[in-house]
Amino acid sequence: MKIPEAKWAGIHVAFLFAILLGLSSSCSADTSDAPSKVGLNNPSTGIEVSEEFKREENSVLKENHGKDDHMEVTKIESIRDLNERSNLSLQLAGTDIREVAIDISDFSFDALIAGPPSGEPIMLLHGFPNTNYQWREQIVALAEAGFFVVAPNQRGYSSGARPKGIESYTSEKLVKDVRRIADALLWESFHLAGHDWGAFIAWEFAGKYPDRLRTLIPISVPHPEAFAIALADPNGIQAEMSSYVEFFQQAESTSTFLADSASLLKSIYESAGLSIEEMEPYLKVLGKPEALDAALNWYRANSFSLPLDQATNRRSDTPDIETPTMYIWSTEDTALGRQGAELTSSFVSGEYRYEVFEGVNHWITEIAAKQLNSVMLDFLSEKVKRVE
Repeated sequence: MKIPEAKWAGIHVAFLFAILLGLSSSCSADTSDAPSKVGLNNPSTGIEVSEEFKREENSVLKENHGKDDHMEVTKIESIRDLNERSNLSLQLAGTDIREVAIDISDFSFDALIAGPPSGEPIMLLHGFPNTNYQWREQIVALAEAGFFVVAPNQRGYSSGARPKGIESYTSEKLVKDVRRIADALLWESFHLAGHDWGAFIAWEFAGKYPDRLRTLIPISVPHPEAFAIALADPNGIQAEMSSYVEFFQQAESTSTFLADSASLLKSIYESAGLSIEEMEPYLKVLGKPEALDAALNWYRANSFSLPLDQATNRRSDTPDIETPTMYIWSTEDTALGRQGAELTSSFVSGEYRYEVFEGVNHWITEIAAKQLNSVMLDFLSEKVKRVE
């Protein structure tokens, strides 16, 4: 469907306005909770990495070569180390986070891993327009607490798991990917956390495979049924807050994001308080048209305005969640409103904890890294002790 020019302009302006609101709220957030800078400061103005950046990257890689050889996780047949040089390696230098590939049939998922392989397993699912790099602060904190952490770049974001066609990006396929990754890791059950799209997939996974999860931590996105109700409410504000989705679903959105040296894409990262250097790993992936187009296919392949099923009196297929759940929402989120967040408790039948981050925008993993680490570790440690 082609959007009329006037309507297209309105959607674009609305989206830009939402970004500016996010930028404003990030500037007013408590900077003491901002993520610590990882790696070296290397000025760069474009998507292409500077020669100085490359030289320093090579130096760090040589310095760290072989330091993690003692880890046994790559004995798992489906996991292999990534030895290629990347700017992500430089940003993660000194964190003990490793870059690996998880090979599953004809797909290969890039992933970040850390922590003892014998530790409590936890998988972290990223959102848009992020990659697994958004979890860098949480990966370090969880690994230091003894968890074995795996954060994959999901379908479309990993170059080895980027099938063609919008139909390849339905939520059913995205949920199946999570199960296949867990199977490849030999995890019978595990903890699962997700932000933004990653939270939506985490909710769906918990609904379909409750026996595979120990705990669930969705961030920002409410339970799909709660979100569908809020979206359909004519007296609510969620429909207006979600108006940007129509822009994302259009074929032209990819080129719009990347126009003018990816200025629109960069503005989103700026709203998360990222420096030019910290944007580099995101831009290295999503600065490529084929990758960004695949990431936007998540929006194009799925519908959020769901009709009410008279037989079930529900709008989504996601059942009530039995898994012990901690849902986190932030008050300055310009994409996800309070209504869906507060309705979520009605769709969790198991143990439920609701955390509200005051004065924080949508980019919780980076804007409020320390606060998030604290509540995640508190929730997870309580559940692990209870099981023991």
